[in-house]
Amino acid sequence: MTFVLQAQALGKKYGKRWALSDCSIDIPAGHVVGLVGPNGAGKTTLLKLASGQLEPTAGDISVLGGRPGGTPGQLARVGFVAQDTPLYAGLTIAEHLRLGARLNPRWDADMARERIARLGLAPSRRAGRLSGGERAQLALTLGLAKRPELLILDEPVASLDPLARREFMQRLVEATVEHEFSVVLSSHLISDLERICDYVIVLVDSRVQVTGEVDGLLATHYRLTGPRRTLDRLPSDQHVVSAGETDRQSTVVVRGDAAILDPAWTVSRLSLEDLVLAYMDKHAAGNRRAAVEVQR
Repeated sequence: MTFVLQAQALGKKYGKRWALSDCSIDIPAGHVVGLVGPNGAGKTTLLKLASGQLEPTAGDISVLGGRPGGTPGQLARVGFVAQDTPLYAGLTIAEHLRLGARLNPRWDADMARERIARLGLAPSRRAGRLSGGERAQLALTLGLAKRPELLILDEPVASLDPLARREFMQRLVEATVEHEFSVVLSSHLISDLERICDYVIVLVDSRVQVTGEVDGLLATHYRLTGPRRTLDRLPSDQHVVSAGETDRQSTVVVRGDAAILDPAWTVSRLSLEDLVLAYMDKHAAGNRRAAVEVQR
């Protein structure tokens, strides 16, 4: 199997704070990968390490089999679109494309021009006069025209309205089908990822909680609802991801392959959003318990 990104015990520290800790992942080639987690989870740090903008404090990371940003050739194989879609406000769209051609040896000028035309953007318009959605599409065009083997997108639609987000995602899907490259896309908008991602990484509090192909994860996670009871009545091969209860009812999200034979439990499938929130809630519940213990 070919991997576009591999990390072993990867960590990044800012001063005394670990922004990313003990991160070990293997991302296969050919996927659109959703990197999801709450604000401050370490998503941007991981992506900047992967693009060569940061050096790790601990552990190792390789991208497309090499050190991120290690050589000009390595840089040319990876595209990166940052959250704030940085552009030069005083430059026109055409000038951005010419600059991209000068800086990137694999630059596809025809693709860049055709994409700008399909978007209905006049090449003479200055970037500072574009809407948020138009700036995002220009930044995506610059990333795609590099003809990368891996495109990294850090919260590219966070500031866009729903229609602009949908159009951005549609254009991204079209590009991945046409040009066959891998994508790692970070977002806290799970509904956007659900439409386009076939692989997911859940990152919470600087640590990977779960990773894998979306279909496989959804096939092995489910929600159990039933009368309030202790969790030790579950089969031993069911891993409890998160649990909640009221006076009368228990609701548990579990991971496992075995069927639940106890008729007292009602079994239901999860959406990707349900799965992600369960792992986030599990960690939040652990933090709450720890805080209570400290107060005691």
